[in-house]
Amino acid sequence: MDVINGFPGLMNYWIVVFLMMTGFYIVIAQDNLVKKIVGLNIFQVSVFVFYITMGKIKGGTAPILADGTEIYSNPLPHVLILTAIVVGVATTALGLAFVVRIRDAFGTIEDDEIQAMENED
Repeated sequence: MDVINGFPGLMNYWIVVFLMMTGFYIVIAQDNLVKKIVGLNIFQVSVFVFYITMGKIKGGTAPILADGTEIYSNPLPHVLILTAIVVGVATTALGLAFVVRIRDAFGTIEDDEIQAMENED
């Protein structure tokens, strides 16, 4: 594949920016708390993709000493992302549990309706 203006070589950055801005827009534009959590997850996935693509070296292999292997990829970003995925799943579960409690308390999960009820009190 020919590189035209560096576009295919930078495709991972375009994907990261697209996912990041999509998640950020969802968090800002939506009033539904579940949709906000989904937006935060999309934003988080963009960070995961960024770290994973930055940790890969073209032509690099796993850091196992072998004859003829000179270029190694650093496994640390991948390990950190595995940890971040576990933490992300836990925080998503906690956020959804909070949404359930908020719905029980206020009868809605719409942010503007909750703010209106809080302002009445």
